[in-house]
Amino acid sequence: MSNNLNQKIYVAGHRGMVGSAIVRNLVAQGYTNIVTRTHAELDLCNQAAVKAFFEQEKPDQVYLAAAKVGGIHANNTFPAEFIYENLMVQNNVIHQAFKSGVKKLLFLGSSCIYPKLAPQPMSEDALLMGKLEATNEPYAIAKIAGIKLCESYNRQYGQSHGIDYRSVMPTNLYGPGDNYHPENSHVIPALIRRFHEAKVANAPEVLIWGTGTPKREFLYVDDMAAASVFVMDLAKEIYDQHTSPMQSHINVGFGSDVTIAELAKAVGAAVGYQGRIDFDSTKPDGTPRKWMDSSRLNRLGWQAKVDLKNGLKQAYDDFLKTAANAVNLANKAGSAS
Repeated sequence: MSNNLNQKIYVAGHRGMVGSAIVRNLVAQGYTNIVTRTHAELDLCNQAAVKAFFEQEKPDQVYLAAAKVGGIHANNTFPAEFIYENLMVQNNVIHQAFKSGVKKLLFLGSSCIYPKLAPQPMSEDALLMGKLEATNEPYAIAKIAGIKLCESYNRQYGQSHGIDYRSVMPTNLYGPGDNYHPENSHVIPALIRRFHEAKVANAPEVLIWGTGTPKREFLYVDDMAAASVFVMDLAKEIYDQHTSPMQSHINVGFGSDVTIAELAKAVGAAVGYQGRIDFDSTKPDGTPRKWMDSSRLNRLGWQAKVDLKNGLKQAYDDFLKTAANAVNLANKAGSAS
């Protein structure tokens, strides 16, 4: 950890799941000068506004966790928004950070940058080695561009300006601050909501799409935040030893994966649902497996701490505090209409 706990740190996207977790981690470590802006206060797609912000604040470090995110349905429905908004946010923040003299920046990407049929587990060198998953290709292209933007600035200005811009690629994340929207959420928050609704309604069965055999890896968001700060604070010579100028990103995963059937059972247990869990094999399964190779990060000395059972319990506690009441009210209104 850096000795200077008073350095000014800008966390872009502090209201999102990952950004809020990074803020929690920094505060817990004793950092006292954390800068944030809501979307209403600063539109990161607005180049002039971002330029004015960086000229005024002049942060020492930037965590770029701001992004337009969503599940398969959202990515497939709004591809233009996903590529445009993410490219604009990344271009504006990274460029204006450089122009204002920011020496250290961490860009947060996504496991969807890797080819759909990448060898498992997916290592960093799988990038650009095959076709992307079609449903989220626009989002993935934007994230790949973010990695390459950081690398390009390092290559051109690293020595002359002393900048050090890094990238981390998380696996599927879950935890406090997640989105529980019925159509636009990822698999864990979607399952938490469905099992909660089934428990409240005393439904005898929850039906899951697909066979339940595909495997996915999940990482608790506070582990992701800890990994982000860990990578940001690594000495440059150590980071450089484990990366290369044109392959500088680092995977962040839990280290193992589970089947969708195992996940559904674990979510049901965390929620306290007592009914049956069945699978509709007439529905699509999606990619058979998505598992990150996190050995590079493990060799650097970082390992995930929160297992799925404990992480799901904490995620459901967050759901009960932040979203359950709205879900229950919406369901009551729907049944009354």
